[in-house]
Amino acid sequence: MTIRVLLADDQALLRGTFRLLIDSCPDLEVVAEAANGDDAVELTRAHHPDVVVMDIRMPGSDGLTATATICADPALAATRVLVLTTFETDEHVARALRAGASGFLGKYVTTDTLLAGIRTIAAGDALLSPGATRTLIARFLSTPRPSAPHVDPDQLAILTPREREITALAALGKSNQDIAEQLVVSVLTVRTHIQHAMTKLGARDRAQLVVLAYQSRLGQVPPT
Repeated sequence: MTIRVLLADDQALLRGTFRLLIDSCPDLEVVAEAANGDDAVELTRAHHPDVVVMDIRMPGSDGLTATATICADPALAATRVLVLTTFETDEHVARALRAGASGFLGKYVTTDTLLAGIRTIAAGDALLSPGATRTLIARFLSTPRPSAPHVDPDQLAILTPREREITALAALGKSNQDIAEQLVVSVLTVRTHIQHAMTKLGARDRAQLVVLAYQSRLGQVPPT
């Protein structure tokens, strides 16, 4: 199945480069391009892409505002957002995840990393670049903010003990393989529990499951 991609970046040359790269892959296709956040939202609603590759700094509504709008729209629940920017700061990472982004990469990643990132996001997995360390993300996500929605820890009561355990491990940045080895279960079992937890908590994907885990204090800040 072809993964449909929307590119949102104010630099036409960069969009063109990304389009050539993505369209060269038989399993990927660029369906639209946007030069600002407002157009990104409008075109996403028109085309319903699988993945939006979103720049942060654009004229008008920025990429984070556009990401929040897209991720809050029930009609776009199947669309994932991969934030791609030169400004790979701790605050931008946290804001992107709070806005609903499924992943975060620096603009100067290799072509293979970008293509792999799009496929990872489309599959419903979370993606964070090496610069976006889990320790810093945990600190930002576990720090309450007046504008952040309150998440009741009791909300996690609907999870089974195993689902809670695996969700907590996922929040530490562990992969399905890591969790499977630690708990001595199969990767398929881990993936199933993650999917059940996402469904029960209404999480769009693994990244949002991690956000919920930290906001409800199930995920704890790892030691430095």
